[in-house]
Amino acid sequence: MKTPHERIVELLPAIYRLRDAEQGGPLEQFLTVFAEQFAVLEEDLDQLYDDLFIETCAEWVVPYIGDLVGNRTLHGVVPKTRSRRAEVANTIAYRRRKGTACMLEQLARDVTGWNARVVEFFRLLGWTQNMNHHLPASVYAPDQRRWEPLERLGTAFETAAHTVSVRRIATEKGRYNVPNIGIFVWRLDAHSLTGSPAFKLDGRRYLFSPLGNNTQLFNLPQTEDDITHLAEPLNVPEAISRRVLDAHLDDYYGEDLSLLLATGSGPVDPSEVTVCDLSDVGGGAWAHVPPTKIAIDPVLGRIAFPTASGSRKVKVNYHWGFSADMGGGEYERRTSLDNELTPISNVVTGSSIQDALDDREGGGVVEIDDSGRYAEALAITVDGGEKIELRAANEHRATMVINGDLEITGGADGVVSLNGLLITGGAVRVPEAAGNELSRLLIRHCTLVPGIGLERDGSPQKPNQPSLVVEASDVKVEITDSIIGGVRIGIGSRVEIRDSIIDATAQSGVAYAHPDGVEAGGELSIERSTVIGKIHTRLLRLVSNSILLAQLADPDTWPAPVRSARKQEGCLRFSFIPEGSPVPRRYRCQPDLAVRAVIEAALEKDPNLGAADQADLAAGVTARMRPVFNDLRYGRPAYAQLGTSCPSEIRTGADDESEMGAFHELFQPQRETDLRIRLDEYLRFGLEAGVFHAT
Repeated sequence: MKTPHERIVELLPAIYRLRDAEQGGPLEQFLTVFAEQFAVLEEDLDQLYDDLFIETCAEWVVPYIGDLVGNRTLHGVVPKTRSRRAEVANTIAYRRRKGTACMLEQLARDVTGWNARVVEFFRLLGWTQNMNHHLPASVYAPDQRRWEPLERLGTAFETAAHTVSVRRIATEKGRYNVPNIGIFVWRLDAHSLTGSPAFKLDGRRYLFSPLGNNTQLFNLPQTEDDITHLAEPLNVPEAISRRVLDAHLDDYYGEDLSLLLATGSGPVDPSEVTVCDLSDVGGGAWAHVPPTKIAIDPVLGRIAFPTASGSRKVKVNYHWGFSADMGGGEYERRTSLDNELTPISNVVTGSSIQDALDDREGGGVVEIDDSGRYAEALAITVDGGEKIELRAANEHRATMVINGDLEITGGADGVVSLNGLLITGGAVRVPEAAGNELSRLLIRHCTLVPGIGLERDGSPQKPNQPSLVVEASDVKVEITDSIIGGVRIGIGSRVEIRDSIIDATAQSGVAYAHPDGVEAGGELSIERSTVIGKIHTRLLRLVSNSILLAQLADPDTWPAPVRSARKQEGCLRFSFIPEGSPVPRRYRCQPDLAVRAVIEAALEKDPNLGAADQADLAAGVTARMRPVFNDLRYGRPAYAQLGTSCPSEIRTGADDESEMGAFHELFQPQRETDLRIRLDEYLRFGLEAGVFHAT
């Protein structure tokens, strides 16, 4: 490729170039100085042309093109809205399809990161039939012989006709009217478990869940990068019903689909599978156990074989619903692993975890390479100054059924890390024993099952037993992205909890205390977490963007649901703290903030408002200002998810206007706000939209 000065020299007549060469090239050297400036000018002209297009423009031009096309800045909490350049480029693409249902669905998916479906409610209106314009689908009486339209009533996939609803859809009260557009979003994701041994009840009956509880199976959504048609049930992570699975088995069952069974001879063919209601019928028996085929119940997560076999080994692939990547699972968590720690001992089904741990007392990693189920008694010992990490491999979740407690001991400055594990059957315990000088215990992306284990119906087996007990002194415990039952911490140790759920299985249970379950536990800090149960700590160092959901039992020996022995030190901010809790100073916490605002407003109207009237106002606000959850039972899809009826002061009460609690980092209020901003831009004139939570 020729340089700029060579191109300029070539423009000279040949005679001048020859004469210049005879004299040593002074003219060429002179033109080289000009060429440098010409190159700068040429580059600037090229960039000016590139700046006309969002794909190639300079970074400083992006906001100006955004203003030109009317792009409004969003919170940028999902990948497709994090880049302003991508947002402006999408805006241009959206403008070309403005107002179409497919475009609105694409918009909802891109802006929120949730699966979505758009419903034009005018299509679901019943009409008085005209003989010249017959609409066979717009009849008020649904066909009672067609099961699927009846099963879809009230959902995003409804096809039955309705009478007109005159209430506004923006308030989520009205739906069926000519100008109404519904945006249904799925806040739950389908999380996979691959090659997991089915929980065996007897020679014929198994359960999908490795914990042995009933579990609702979910569909693995078949997503599209570009929306060319409105979403169907296969495109969203919805719970699979029995009738849907029976009618569309080939769409849900198989390799790389929503569920699959495998025995020692390999994957089970769909022709060998049938769908049944395997509900309990009393005496521990199941209904409709099949005589010839393998039965699956997707609602209860149950499997029944036609014949019994004591040696049969069953593995399952399936998907379960949950709100976030928390508590371990087959999701990306590479950044949480200690990738510098060596050596690594790999464990697979059939080998012993304890043997691998014994080999790594001098430090290193014990990595479980599958999502299998391991049942054995375990203990971890680490030498002084060393670190052991017991973990499931990235994008795997191992189930550990421990026989008794998992005891952890170590020398001075020893560190133990647990990562990506589902632990049931016992608690994790750091005993106060001679020579146990463990320094740190790290629990990341783990589930220590609340209540130690689950009964068949999902209720806790031992609701009053803690999942984590630290009796040793001077141990620092760090819990992140995890789900844990009750915690008991000695007075000399301290705990930091982030982005996690601590669940005592009941609001009146003990979530945090001394190992005796009554006295004050060690120092505690909580950030972006949900704690279900009472707390008694020596020092509540920090509570930020969290929910402490606790109440006293009737009767109860505890004087308050949350207590800190030291109240002159520490801070609670942007969190929900139960009324009557003696804790350090609070900053913009609920319900105190709402109570103060109501009383100040009342005093402005009536400066002579009495103490009794103020107390009545405070009681009314306190009764309303409580977190509302869709479910508080571990193992269910909507576990710890705030409901839409939860007060907005809690749903948007964090310091960044996200929700308080364990799902703060999902930024769900910001996602909804971003969607409503975009809907204002792209809805056709005269239409009105409402956002509905399908899950």
